[in-house]
Amino acid sequence: MILIKNAQIVNSIHDKLEKVDILIVDDKIEKIGKGIEENPNKMIVIDASDKYVMPSFTDIHCHLREPGFEYKEDIKSGSRSAAAGGFTTICCMPNTNPPIDNRAMVAYIKYRAKEVSPIEVFPVGAITKGFSGEELAEIGFMKEEGAIAISDDGKCVMNANIMRNALLYSKDFSIPVISHCEDTNLSEGGQINLGYVSTITGLRGIPREAESVIVARDILLAKETKAHLHITHVSTKESVRLIKMAKEWGVNVTADTCPHYISLTEEEVLGFNTNAKVNPPLRTQEDVEALIEGLKEGVIDCISTDHAPHHKDEKNVEFNLAASGTIGFETAFSVLFTYLVEKNGVELGKVVELLNQNPRKVIGLPPNVIREGQKANLVIVDLKKKWEVKEENIVSKSKNSVFLGKFLTSYVETVIYNGKILKKDGVLNC
Repeated sequence: MILIKNAQIVNSIHDKLEKVDILIVDDKIEKIGKGIEENPNKMIVIDASDKYVMPSFTDIHCHLREPGFEYKEDIKSGSRSAAAGGFTTICCMPNTNPPIDNRAMVAYIKYRAKEVSPIEVFPVGAITKGFSGEELAEIGFMKEEGAIAISDDGKCVMNANIMRNALLYSKDFSIPVISHCEDTNLSEGGQINLGYVSTITGLRGIPREAESVIVARDILLAKETKAHLHITHVSTKESVRLIKMAKEWGVNVTADTCPHYISLTEEEVLGFNTNAKVNPPLRTQEDVEALIEGLKEGVIDCISTDHAPHHKDEKNVEFNLAASGTIGFETAFSVLFTYLVEKNGVELGKVVELLNQNPRKVIGLPPNVIREGQKANLVIVDLKKKWEVKEENIVSKSKNSVFLGKFLTSYVETVIYNGKILKKDGVLNC
């Protein structure tokens, strides 16, 4: 049994904050109320005074690198990194080696996760066989085996007819298509956002239209097919406007953006910081502000981390040779609190919705809720704690965080999944 004392529960933006106790028995929340009696001999007692208790988080876009790239990350290390950041449900992308493009590979990911992961892992299947962009993968079989969505993330499905067919099939199997929107004819050879910083550094730029052109194309295809399109890692103000327009049209479209896109700009690249090389690239302050406004208005539905681990040797090279991506599990909540709540006045409950209810809705899962009779999946956070992101404190195998050296406010101190303590007082126990 676990007893959390003096908890201020935040399930959503509508919650009224008051201090209560939470009694967890086995894997469920048995009772919520004031003055629940302590019995230190029979239960673990956690004092949550001056802290906040929230449902644990869900990430619908991450990379665990297994199979094929275990030197960067694997299912066990990635899941532990996710748990450290408060995530107890994650969806791993299929750009592995071999790719997750058939039912056997989906089954493998599920088996490995059950064997080594302390949290819930859902595989995302590929849209096309071998990530070729030429032939549809076994969408129905992958869904039967447990794939939660389909995506060729890391690559864009450039053939519009293939993408249209993917949307048609996905509708039949009630599975969302997660679209990596990048016109590779426009972005080929590009390293960072096309603009001021690319000019002064001499690095080849990627025009913002590389994203928005495909966003527009896929919205039109979703409008015609009436399938569920999910646009991931949105980075430009034009994309926000297009998604808003699509929702006004009644298109079945959802979207996410990542913590680094709502907090950082292309100026992070100055000094040729390869940890700031991500895809899509960091944009401008104008884009950051448009993304934040899109989150506030509900145009962008949720936050994903796009946790993309790379070995240090893949980052410690010339900028044009460096791999694209940043890890994100362990800093996600703190970044959102620092840049959305503290700096832009977004309500804490809204952040919880962006990390819990909304992503789960996208993939068809019920929300985590702190309520009697529900599974005990929750986090305890200290909103006042300030901390510096350092390599030595990162749980992930890879340390390529764009936030290294930055100070953030708020910290996920305790994580409980299905009644089991995965992290307590900042120490990971899984």
